[in-house]
Amino acid sequence: MDHELPTVIQGGMGAGVSGWRLARAVARAGQLGVVSGTGLDLVLTRRLQIGDPGGHTRRALDLFPISGVAERILERYYIPGGKASDRPFRSKPQPAVQPSRLLEELFVVSNFVEVFLAKEGHHGLVGINYLEKIQLPLLPSLYGAMLAGVDYVLMGAGIPKAVPGILDRLSRGEPVRQKLNVEGAQPGEEFATSFDSEAFSRGQVSKVVRPKFVAIISSATLGTMLARRSDGRVDGFVVEGFQAGGHNAPPRGPLQLNSAGEPIYGERDMADLAAVRAIGLPFWLAGGYATPHDLADACQAGAVGVQVGTAFAFCEESDLAPDVKKRALKASVAGEARVLTDPLASPTGFPFKVLQLADTLSDQATYEARHRRCDLGYLRQAYRTPEGTLGWRCAAEPVEDFVAKGGAASETPGRKCLCNALLSNIGLGQLQPDGEVEKPLITSGDDVAQVARFLRPGALSYSAIDVLQQILPDVTDPDQPMRTERQTMVENPLLEIAQTASP
Repeated sequence: MDHELPTVIQGGMGAGVSGWRLARAVARAGQLGVVSGTGLDLVLTRRLQIGDPGGHTRRALDLFPISGVAERILERYYIPGGKASDRPFRSKPQPAVQPSRLLEELFVVSNFVEVFLAKEGHHGLVGINYLEKIQLPLLPSLYGAMLAGVDYVLMGAGIPKAVPGILDRLSRGEPVRQKLNVEGAQPGEEFATSFDSEAFSRGQVSKVVRPKFVAIISSATLGTMLARRSDGRVDGFVVEGFQAGGHNAPPRGPLQLNSAGEPIYGERDMADLAAVRAIGLPFWLAGGYATPHDLADACQAGAVGVQVGTAFAFCEESDLAPDVKKRALKASVAGEARVLTDPLASPTGFPFKVLQLADTLSDQATYEARHRRCDLGYLRQAYRTPEGTLGWRCAAEPVEDFVAKGGAASETPGRKCLCNALLSNIGLGQLQPDGEVEKPLITSGDDVAQVARFLRPGALSYSAIDVLQQILPDVTDPDQPMRTERQTMVENPLLEIAQTASP
């Protein structure tokens, strides 16, 4: 796949934050739009249950190339007009090593739908972002994205050295297998998940095209290892600093905390860009690079361009709940937007950047009032049981359950259920059996303090084009001839309906 490398990569954020609308807007403007691949099976089923506003999901499902699959999903999850406000979302199977046919179909179809919609109606580049630590859905998810013609796969939060080879084999229609990271596995012992695209499609699909693979790294050492030892071709890197949102790499050396309880980063945690450049592959810099000056500095250091996340997270086209965007922008205007790098929030153990907002899980009282549960299961850690079988536990689940599975109680304080919170961030939070509606937890990079700079005079919101035009002044708005005036807030009808569905 030969094409010009993008200067700006739009970050793949959260679960559904960087959805197809945002990725499509960036791609149409000539840069790399990226959808988040996290929990797309859950996003799809909940969109259908609120009635599929605008009919976009059903339009994509109509074009899914394997017969019978879309029809089964619609029959199970689609509710015309949307579910009643006092009804919870219907559950779906949790990720599994040997998924049922239904679950496998959800993984494939949801990734197809998101990429298809992001690519619809233009010839721009679209990528998809995955977390290496979320392993169980990965193989069928990759296949679904490739069915829709995804141009790039970006992956971080781990060491994804097996993924380039998996992409190679999927493009040739061969079965694929992935080794699972299992705590306590014995030497020579291996647990794995597998996927056979030929069996899944029942011969209805020809070979798919391999996308470019870009690894998200924090050090030249990791980049060098991936370039040399990956199973297959690595096409480039995003070098992400600790200023970026989401999961951060932990600081090197013994963990030290500042007065706010945040990990202290220093010179050792800055990537050696000369060493990255010496690897010889294209790279982009991420974490506070959303200005022309930052772009110039990145290019001076040898980068092709930059990845920008936070600035896009709060723009009109992102799928963050409108109320969250408004509150974050007001805080930015007032100089009060603050992000805490929380060493405990994520059950994965990675530091996790959290925007401090009232009535979210960033508030200690709100966090403590929530009943602990693990009913979605994306961030569970695999472990070897004493019997030699595979078990799953999460440091954010009920403490007694975690301890009963061999976990240490000391690992549980402060852990937050990111799976449920991230769905609440986009207006798709669950109504639990006890009547509790899941609260959001907003992740954001440090740049949220300055996102108000994208607001035009008198405006209450800004667009993805506004972000791009500040970084790349020559970018043109493909919709400009069609606009008579700028909307002060473009609210996603999906989010509006989901919010009114909450009691």
